[in-house]
Amino acid sequence: MQSEEYLKLVEVEDHMWYFRSLHGHVQRELSRAGLPPGARVLDAGCGTGGLLLRLRQARPDLHYSGFDFSPLACALARKRCGPELEVREASITALPYPDGSFDAVLPVDVLSQVDNPGLALAECHRVLKPGGVLILNTPAYMWLWSYHDVACETKRRYGREEIRQLLAEAGFRPELLTHWNALPFPALVLKRKVFPSAQDGSNVTRFPAPLERALNALMSVEHGWIQIGGRWPWGSSIFGVARKT
Repeated sequence: MQSEEYLKLVEVEDHMWYFRSLHGHVQRELSRAGLPPGARVLDAGCGTGGLLLRLRQARPDLHYSGFDFSPLACALARKRCGPELEVREASITALPYPDGSFDAVLPVDVLSQVDNPGLALAECHRVLKPGGVLILNTPAYMWLWSYHDVACETKRRYGREEIRQLLAEAGFRPELLTHWNALPFPALVLKRKVFPSAQDGSNVTRFPAPLERALNALMSVEHGWIQIGGRWPWGSSIFGVARKT
């Protein structure tokens, strides 16, 4: 991502509806994974550390590490998370960790940032213990490419079957693949594809309070549906859980 996007991210990540919902998806599935106390969790592309902070607050008994390709992101994450949480500067396609180091790896909105997603997933597979869990998120639909992707330097948006195939080729067994951000999807398509503005940057911004509340309410419905086993066949993002076989 561009440097200014990280500076925006650190300001809004703890409060903006999108990140609250995304982190909630990760937190739910990490809880379902049944990790024992002391299990090692790797945030693969930790950005400014918002997900690490939220997970540590929910499960302080786990051991968290993170890395990011951006020196600025690493500096911001270290400042926010403190010295007790290890944050390295590294690439997801060449992880600086031994084989079988982690019980869970979380490439959240990272596959879209690399040229070789297959290699990225192979590295995640390598550093996971047998039976370890992978929790990922990625933007959906190449036809939805817009000013937002330019600002975030997104290399690719994905289809659900593309993600399923990439996971299988890397040695993972998918357990959950669903779109999300489904209920606000028509408005998002209109904004990005029909009524874009020349001044538009990324959508990483905190909206007015009434709109934030409305979007949080829609996300609560989406979370509730997935919680009881439902799946969303459309939406601007794809969320997945897979196991190392």
